[in-house]
Amino acid sequence: MSKLSLSVAVGPYDRTRALIDGTVQIDGVKPTCMTLSPEEIFFRAFRQAEFDICELSLSSFTVKTAQGNCPYVGVPAFVSRAFRHTSIYVRTDRIKKPADLKGKKVGLPEYQLTANVWARAILEDDNGVKPSDIQWVRGGIEDVDRPEKISIKLPSDVRIEDAPKGKSISTLLKEGAIDGFIAPRPPSLPKDTPNVGWLFADPVAAAKDYFKRTRIFPIMHLVGVRRTLADRHPWLPGAVFKAFEKAKEVALAQLSDTSATKVTLPFVEERLIEAHTLMGEDFWSYGAAANRKTLETFLRHHHSQGLSSRLVSVEEMFHPGTLESFKL
Repeated sequence: MSKLSLSVAVGPYDRTRALIDGTVQIDGVKPTCMTLSPEEIFFRAFRQAEFDICELSLSSFTVKTAQGNCPYVGVPAFVSRAFRHTSIYVRTDRIKKPADLKGKKVGLPEYQLTANVWARAILEDDNGVKPSDIQWVRGGIEDVDRPEKISIKLPSDVRIEDAPKGKSISTLLKEGAIDGFIAPRPPSLPKDTPNVGWLFADPVAAAKDYFKRTRIFPIMHLVGVRRTLADRHPWLPGAVFKAFEKAKEVALAQLSDTSATKVTLPFVEERLIEAHTLMGEDFWSYGAAANRKTLETFLRHHHSQGLSSRLVSVEEMFHPGTLESFKL
C-alpha cells in the first residue's frame, strides 16, 4: 500500500519536533509538515479546512462539534496546555482583586478563545465573577481588524462590544479605557507600562494552588484529522495519535537528559523535578481517559458560557480509534 501524502500543520514545539524532523513517522503517511503560529493554523483550518492533519483550538473545535459541522475529527494529543492565571491583566490602579472586575470593561481578542474560556472558568469557580458580570470589549491584541474565526451566538446576558475603530485592546488597556485584558498573549505594551500588571500578583503560585485543589492542567489545543480522510481511512486517527504520543516521549526523554541541557534556559532540570513532584510523572498526559475531568470541566464551562449550543460529551470529541489501544 502506498503512503498517503498529507499536510501536517503544528506549532514548533519540543513535543512535535520529532514528527517535524522525521524522527517519528505516522504509520502509512508521507507528511508535508508546516510549522505555523496557532493563530494562522486555526484561521486557515476553520475557515477553509486547508490542512489534512493539524493542531486545533479546543474551543473552536467544541463550537463546531456542538453545531455538527466540524470539518475535523479529534485526536486526544494535547499539544498545548497552560495555566491561564498569567493571561489576565488589569489596570492595577483600580483593580486590586478579582471581585473588582464586576461591572468593569475587559478586553479580549476573541470571546471564544480557549484561553479565555479557562480564564473565565477560573474567575467564576474560584472568585465568583461570572461572564455576565463583565462588559466585554472585543478587539485585536495588535491588529485592530482581527475578526472572530468562527461565528458564535452568545446568551443575552453576555454584554460584548467592539473596540473603537482604530484601537487595539492593548492600547485601550494602556489608556485606561478598559479595566482588564484576557488573551493567550500578553498585551502589546512595554513591560514597564505604568498601572498595568497581572490580576494575580503571583500567578505561578495561584496556578499551583489551583492544580492542587482541582488536579486540572488546562488543555488548550488538540490535534484534528480532516473528517473526509478519517471516513475513508479509519486507521488514520489512531496512527496520528500513536505518532504524537511517541514524539512527546522523545521530547521528554531529551528534556530529562541532564548531560547537556536541551533548552536555552537555566534551572530546567530543577523545574522538571518540581513538575514531577507537583503533578506526577505523566504531567503532560495525552488520551481522553487520562484527561476526562479536565475535558468535562472545560465542556461544562464552554456550554454555560454560551459557546456550545449543547453540552458536548468527551466521547464525541474524539475518533473511536483513539479512545483505546492494544496491550501486549
